[in-house]
Amino acid sequence: MRHTTPPSTDDIIQMAEHALDAIPAELRALVRGVAIMVEDVADDETLAAMGLDNPWDLTGLYSGTPLTQKSVLDVALQPDTIFLYREAILLEWIETGEELFRLVRNVLIHEIGHHFGLSDADIERLERDE
Repeated sequence: MRHTTPPSTDDIIQMAEHALDAIPAELRALVRGVAIMVEDVADDETLAAMGLDNPWDLTGLYSGTPLTQKSVLDVALQPDTIFLYREAILLEWIETGEELFRLVRNVLIHEIGHHFGLSDADIERLERDE
């Protein structure tokens, strides 16, 4: 997909949905119910909680309780959510020249990894072994 203007929030959502559809069905079933939200940048509260000063340093975030920590007796106070931060993704797209869909997919898969209870180190190890 070629863009003559910066991809919109809807464009990023479509890419994320397409990437989600490509995940094997048994894994996709475990992600059912996780909301995927696209925002321009992370808010100040999120950046402070992550120890970041620059909103363009955060391309995505999983917010919720990882599957490894859930109990059937738990009552969810908030839905599990994956945030994709459009402007940070676009900046990385411009800086790296990576295909935008591939970049969106990688951020989404990374955050799904957190939903499954994987650490950043675990996810990076899996990405290297790809």
